[in-house]
Amino acid sequence: MTIDATFRLEPFRDYLTFERGLSERTVDAYMRDLRRWAHTMSEAGVDGPGAVDAPTLRSWVFSLKDAGLAATSIRRAQSAVRTYYSFLLADGWVESDPTDRMDSPKTARKLPDVLTRDEMERLLDAPDPTRPLYWRDRAALEFLYASGVRVSELVELRLSSVDLDEAFAIVFGKGSKERFVPIGGPAVRALRRYLRDVRPGIDQGEGKGVVFLNARGRPIRRESIWALVRDSARRAGITRKVSPHTLRHSFATHLVEGGADLAAVQELLGHADISTTQIYTHLDRSVLRTLHRTYHPRA
Repeated sequence: MTIDATFRLEPFRDYLTFERGLSERTVDAYMRDLRRWAHTMSEAGVDGPGAVDAPTLRSWVFSLKDAGLAATSIRRAQSAVRTYYSFLLADGWVESDPTDRMDSPKTARKLPDVLTRDEMERLLDAPDPTRPLYWRDRAALEFLYASGVRVSELVELRLSSVDLDEAFAIVFGKGSKERFVPIGGPAVRALRRYLRDVRPGIDQGEGKGVVFLNARGRPIRRESIWALVRDSARRAGITRKVSPHTLRHSFATHLVEGGADLAAVQELLGHADISTTQIYTHLDRSVLRTLHRTYHPRA
């Protein structure tokens, strides 16, 4: 029997795809980690998931550490195995879960890189107004910062999901979860100009109903948005590395600095767990001092 058959990996893939509703990219990541794990188990003489015990899993984790894998990579692989055993247990393929006592390596929580408000303004103003696709580029940057969406959510944004009169859009995040995101005046104005003056001229019938198209009239790719953000940062004189996710981090940080409720920011970002959002409470020290002086009675 193959590794996939011995460890029932294909039914698990179907579970992730059809029951969990995970994206193809996420499913592929789960399966890569799980196949490596299954090969390691097979080489250790384990003949199936029911024969795996806690000591075997501990040895596996130690082997990942010895191989020099980062703590984040080890935690991701452990997460895949835990999810796999939850599936097997629920379907009756195993009688116990050996991952119950599997310890995860601690990871240092890295604060996200953010742009200052001045840097953000300069980046938004950076696209070349003489280029034919200026309004597309401006609209994409404005939308990223106005809504805090992920780059995958931007490139998949559909015309039917945008209401410029009401200034909001519907995006589909991880696990195909739908959420509403408001968009401010500058983003609305840039989108209007793009949809009125640019998109009709490049749409050759292959746009598939998405908002942002490339010069050939096809849905724009993630890589093109990364290049747009990188080039705009360079034109704005920002020397450090900037990506679409930097705009998402900046969106969240600027909201929190402005006094936004953390639960509201969680909703806007589409985070399932508010602990993920709490990283944006890393307010600048000067902001903290200002807040303290303004609101504390004995400041």
